[in-house]
Amino acid sequence: MILPNPDMNDSFDNAVPTNATEYTVTEISGALKRTVEDIFGNVRVRGEISGYRGPHSSGHAYFALKDDRARLEAVIWRGTMSKIRFRPEEGMEVIATGKLTTYPGSSKYQIVIDNLEPAGAGALMALLEERKRRLQAEGLFDSERKRALPFMPRVIGVVTSPTGAVIRDILHRIADRYPLHVIVWPVRVQGETTGQEVTAAIEGFNSLEPHGPVPRPDVLIVARGGGSLEDLWGFNDEALARAVAASGIPVISAVGHETDWTLIDYVADVRAPTPTGAAEMAVPVKADLEAVLASLGARLSSGLLRLVDRKRTALRATARVLPTSDQLFASPRRHLDEVASRLGRALDVNAQSKRMRLESVRISPLTLLRRVGDTKRSLRTWEARLDSALRTIVRSHQTHLRKAGARNTIEPVARRTLVCRERLLVLIRRKDQAFKSRFDLLSAKLDQCDRLLGNLSHKAVLARGFALVRDSDGRIIKSVGDVSNGQSLAIQLSDGQLDAFAANGGEKSPRQRSKAKPEGGGQGSLF
Repeated sequence: MILPNPDMNDSFDNAVPTNATEYTVTEISGALKRTVEDIFGNVRVRGEISGYRGPHSSGHAYFALKDDRARLEAVIWRGTMSKIRFRPEEGMEVIATGKLTTYPGSSKYQIVIDNLEPAGAGALMALLEERKRRLQAEGLFDSERKRALPFMPRVIGVVTSPTGAVIRDILHRIADRYPLHVIVWPVRVQGETTGQEVTAAIEGFNSLEPHGPVPRPDVLIVARGGGSLEDLWGFNDEALARAVAASGIPVISAVGHETDWTLIDYVADVRAPTPTGAAEMAVPVKADLEAVLASLGARLSSGLLRLVDRKRTALRATARVLPTSDQLFASPRRHLDEVASRLGRALDVNAQSKRMRLESVRISPLTLLRRVGDTKRSLRTWEARLDSALRTIVRSHQTHLRKAGARNTIEPVARRTLVCRERLLVLIRRKDQAFKSRFDLLSAKLDQCDRLLGNLSHKAVLARGFALVRDSDGRIIKSVGDVSNGQSLAIQLSDGQLDAFAANGGEKSPRQRSKAKPEGGGQGSLF
């Protein structure tokens, strides 16, 4: 409460009385809110997004729309945010549709946006060109970093909507050309979350283990049908383009028609004009491969035949050049004949020379004594050398025997015995295991046969309330016509046997009795 200043009493005394109605602040704020919402209940505002930081933790988005002279606060509630087809960004020129309202807590007015669309292709194209320049400056568009597709992939990963015609076209084309394993990662291909979901799909495929429970694809296809620039805007996401560039798996971009271009078309390893074209790029034609293999097989067979023919011709030519056995032995045979003819003359000359030498030698007692002395000395020398050689041989054999004795101790024999005993124990255990397995198998078969015999036995039928009737000779009665009146019968039940006599047997044929109806609806009696 503010008290009046005593010095200002004169001023209050001189105040002019008024009939104006007094309002509270809440009343004024409510009236303004109702007036603004009534007048501006549905408006379209064009402006540039300012202060956008993404959705709040509550899911709502708060920012402002501005032009060169004014600023308007804006809010998008969480339910509306999920329906917007593209992600708002700072500096983007948009057209917002909604209603104006006021916020009494701060005396501000704002627009509650129900729909948001780009102000035109020019703004989106300007934003797209700015992103392209930035990514191209980083080298993400360079052809040197792009990889070749595998010629025969085993697994293909497809990132697209699971309900559209695109996935059906891709699967149909792959099945026609080269059937293989296809893994589909379902994503939304239009809307604000498109970029995030496709990025998560590419990163998820790259995180798979090559030999894990879910096989890692050899090539990825990111596919979507055609559409406007706004429809394809999710594939111009910068984070998605970087994820495609960082992918360890080759990526084929198949977004839109042949005239549609997005950021991932520049970053991907291969750009396909259509999703069907992407399937054709990813896999070869099986029939063409089989034709090539058949052609190569035929060429290989014909080449082998030609090689064998050439080798056979060369062998025959070489065989013609080789000499015959007569030609090979002609020269040695001639040499042998010449040597044989000279041998007789050489023997005669040698005998004559020896005879002349013997005749020239004179034998005397002194010569014989000298020769005997020389022989004795030679024998003594050889005797001494022989004794030394024998001692050397004996020592060598003794050394050899000692080494052999050291090697042939009891330890190697014991070790070998232990090894043989262990092998024998292993064989005994294996024999016991094999016998037990065989016994178990035969026991199981015997139990199975016993159960089958029990099911097929007539005792099981008797246990269900039936009876087995025999005559006095033990033969089974199969028909009423086989029973005569007063014949003794033995009726076997499940828990014992009864003796009975037939009271009305043998009266009608089985066919007539089957057609006759018993009186009173009963079966009759055999007793």
